Amino acid sequence: MKMTTKNELSPEQREELLGVLKSRFEKNMHRHEAIEWSNVQAKLEGHAEKLWSLNEMETTGGEPDVVEYDETTDEYIFYDCSAESPKGRRSVCYDREGLESRKKHKPENNALDMANDMGIELLTEEQYRKLQKLETVDKKTSSWIQTPADIRELGGALFCDYRYGHVFVYHNGASSYYGVRGFRGSLKV
Repeated sequence: MKMTTKNELSPEQREELLGVLKSRFEKNMHRHEAIEWSNVQAKLEGHAEKLWSLNEMETTGGEPDVVEYDETTDEYIFYDCSAESPKGRRSVCYDREGLESRKKHKPENNALDMANDMGIELLTEEQYRKLQKLETVDKKTSSWIQTPADIRELGGALFCDYRYGHVFVYHNGASSYYGVRGFRGSLKV
């Protein structure tokens, strides 16, 4: 049996993941009406490192799915589409600086480092709002989003959720963390 490297799936893992992604794709056509699965699969099969990242999204509870095709770059864009912020990515500070500034009760990780390790990016506010137009998510949880440098330099970080029929963008100290706050990511393939 072939050994896999850190960022590579075994053939069995690839087949299993592709099956999960195809099933989710077919059950949620409202997310990608003009996109054909065969084209997505062909693209994925040519990018093993992207499959590894999608597997990381999947195993941490993100339920990744295609939400867009960028004709200019010829890339399919996946977002975490789980109903609530991915369970395996909650209780984290925004970034390493926020984590290291905590004197007590430090969480194990932070959103930016986790996303980087997974090979994905946190959603932007624009992407988060686009996801909410496709379907309502984060009714009970919240998700860190990419924070502008001027806010981050002052110690803050942004997160979003959906309450009272609206998407809300809030701020918190980057060192804060809560059991119901995680992060959603995006991946271009």
